Amino acid sequence: MLAAALAAKQRFKPGVVTYSRKVFIPLTNLCRDYCRYCTFRRDPGEPGAQTLTPDQVLELVRAGERLGCTEALFSLGDKPELVFPQMRETLRRLGYKSTLDYLEAICELVLRETSLLPHPNPGLLSAPWIRRLAAVSPSMGLMLETTSEQLLDRGAAHDQAPDKVPAKRLRTIEEAGKQHVPFTTGLLIGIGETLADRVDTLVAIRELHRRYGHIQEVIIQNFRTKPDIPMRDWMEPTQGEMLRTIAVARLLMPEVNIQAPPNLSAPNYERLLDAGINDWGGVSPLTPDYINPERPWPHLEDLRMRTELKGSILRQRLPVYPEFLATLDDRPSLLQSKVKAAADDAGYAGRAR
Repeated sequence: MLAAALAAKQRFKPGVVTYSRKVFIPLTNLCRDYCRYCTFRRDPGEPGAQTLTPDQVLELVRAGERLGCTEALFSLGDKPELVFPQMRETLRRLGYKSTLDYLEAICELVLRETSLLPHPNPGLLSAPWIRRLAAVSPSMGLMLETTSEQLLDRGAAHDQAPDKVPAKRLRTIEEAGKQHVPFTTGLLIGIGETLADRVDTLVAIRELHRRYGHIQEVIIQNFRTKPDIPMRDWMEPTQGEMLRTIAVARLLMPEVNIQAPPNLSAPNYERLLDAGINDWGGVSPLTPDYINPERPWPHLEDLRMRTELKGSILRQRLPVYPEFLATLDDRPSLLQSKVKAAADDAGYAGRAR
């Protein structure tokens, strides 16, 4: 199966593996969901709880600019103002009604003031909000994670996580397709789903892509334990499970970009290439992986060396893949001009000289 998946990858994008050099921006880690595997989210008043100011965001982004980054990845809790009056007060002080209003303004600020391109992961979105955020970002994302509703049961991974209802997440991904927004989604494996659930989740993504053609990337992400989570004694998926899931994803979607995070499969992350991935995802030379802070990114030179040892060259891409750049032709002129300035003649990062 691995051989068949690798052959499919080579037909799709022969000899090239990509990554996005990014700045990871945790705009706010307040969140109304309580996923049992998450260390990112905080309640107000907890140690580490924060909402970044515009100046803090710009400081991070400009530091990333100096290091050759082209992506500003925004991760944030899902609509924390709906349950936390402290977040409503923070937004009021900043001059915004909602977290999404604030995110929209910050994406526009990054576009206007820097060369980086925003890629927001804001959780569930309505059709109007997809339209608004698509005006200030070339792509966006939402992990489907799983189609298994059993993970919503008491004591399961998504107990007390109202935004993880699979039908709601599928609706957001579908609406992005209706609006032709280049979209990143994927699976989180090892959180209590069955092998059949993994296949069902991949098939659901494939069917949305067949209908709308907007899935620019499917991430296969493996759960990793942490000492301070309810699932700290949970069994992690093996590398064999990762390879099998990636290979099935590649065979089901032979012409879709398949990604797996290298830091979650260290030290032997290069093995993931054998299963047919063609992208390493976002890798930051500046900021940690705030979702898995105990798992540092590989150094870019190490990533390049291991990719080349597997017979491919490593190329830096933008948050939007080259084959999806044409979908931006009807977006606002500021966004179009920023993407054009960031892309080379083949649609990768770095304008050709």
